[in-house]
Amino acid sequence: MKAILLLLLYSGLVSFTAIASSSPTCPANLAGDCNGGSDGWEGEFFPEIPKIKYEGPSSKNPLSFKWYNANEVILGKKMKDWMRFSIAFWHTFRGTGADPFGAPTKFWPWEDGTNSLAMAKRRMRANFEFLKKLGVDRWCFHDRDIAPDGKTLAESNANLDEVVALAKELQGSKIRPLWGTAQLFLHPRYMHGAATSSEVGVYAYAAAQVKKAMEVTHYLGGENFVFWGGREGYQTLLNTDMKRELDHLATFLQAAVDWKKKVGFNGTLLIEPKPQEPTKHQYDWDAATAAGFLQKYGLSGEFKLNVECNHATLSGHSCHHELETARINGLLGNIDANTGDPQIGWDTDQFLTDIGEATLIMLSVVRNGGLAPGGFNFDAKLRRESTDVEDIFIAHISGMDTLARGLRNVAKLIEDGSLAELVRKRYQSFDTEIGALIEAGKADFELLEKKAMEWGEPTVASAKQELAEMIFQSAL
Repeated sequence: MKAILLLLLYSGLVSFTAIASSSPTCPANLAGDCNGGSDGWEGEFFPEIPKIKYEGPSSKNPLSFKWYNANEVILGKKMKDWMRFSIAFWHTFRGTGADPFGAPTKFWPWEDGTNSLAMAKRRMRANFEFLKKLGVDRWCFHDRDIAPDGKTLAESNANLDEVVALAKELQGSKIRPLWGTAQLFLHPRYMHGAATSSEVGVYAYAAAQVKKAMEVTHYLGGENFVFWGGREGYQTLLNTDMKRELDHLATFLQAAVDWKKKVGFNGTLLIEPKPQEPTKHQYDWDAATAAGFLQKYGLSGEFKLNVECNHATLSGHSCHHELETARINGLLGNIDANTGDPQIGWDTDQFLTDIGEATLIMLSVVRNGGLAPGGFNFDAKLRRESTDVEDIFIAHISGMDTLARGLRNVAKLIEDGSLAELVRKRYQSFDTEIGALIEAGKADFELLEKKAMEWGEPTVASAKQELAEMIFQSAL
């Protein structure tokens, strides 16, 4: 049973790579011919779905926004500028619903059961129709989700170039990637890691893959580039030289910085922390660990963090904690908007629908002044049992509305001012002459001992946690 559960942990990573069809598939890296055929799809991909519009909280139409009104100004910015929503290509167009206990459940009408270039182009056209109907102008991708892996690196690069050329054409002037990334975890070559692999050939291959992925992200006008080190970690320390692997990882990331500058890519480089899964221990465990790593290796000025909410809970933190840790360290760059199930101990990548959590998330975003050039990427997938095409729209609408409602709640909290005043009063003893000296680093232990002797036993005030929670809940 334990082995089965471990397999289930991995299903979130691999499900989007399977091909949603009952027909024989043509997966990457097999000897079969995957490049033949033509797109062959006529008409719309979502003919029964209208362009999604804002209808307000009283609407009962599931294909409408109730809280997200893109051009409405909240706290001095349009909602769309606070949110900067993005769609994850891998979950939306490569997710199949497969898990270790069952076969794929999602058989989208446009899928033909292959991993051919023609099928990749068809998916790309479906992606942009989806974006336009949903009213979202950003998308995210891994290199290998959008184009099939070839038999050689050169062939893989050529496949990617062909699909990216179509994406560039379909984007027009208004749509662009929020971020791109290289998929450095699925292929067997990466079983020991990519930048932390014990094999120098794998390290070189990963570098070449990141080089190309960054180039196409730049070509498409991408605003960020993400590093998710799903296999940058270990299963046991008995066979691991951890210092050497961390040094290699830092050298790899520095080389990425150098290449970014050489090609003129002005986007932000982002590290996405996660504690484990698929490794037992991932080196960028959480925001604090990643911040310490960046500081140790002199990379703090070159990277920010892409905080994923489900990863936060896997590391034993709330999403709000991870966002605040990133924010106060000047590292909050992007948010992968999803959530997990408190009864399940792995990365379930569900759409965020908890209004309270969304409000806490937006509290951090507002305190940060926004996320640009980052945004909210829906790194979230339909449940295995959700199999209608309209479910793809409903899930995203729900996620967008949830965060929009969170923003509206933050505006209420700020307008009311009670929560901010409670926090101010809690620390008001430092708003004094001696407090100012302490915070400026000018109060030594001799001075503080003198004050302690003078004041006697300190008076300790109530933290008013229940009142803070009451004020917060009143905004929901």
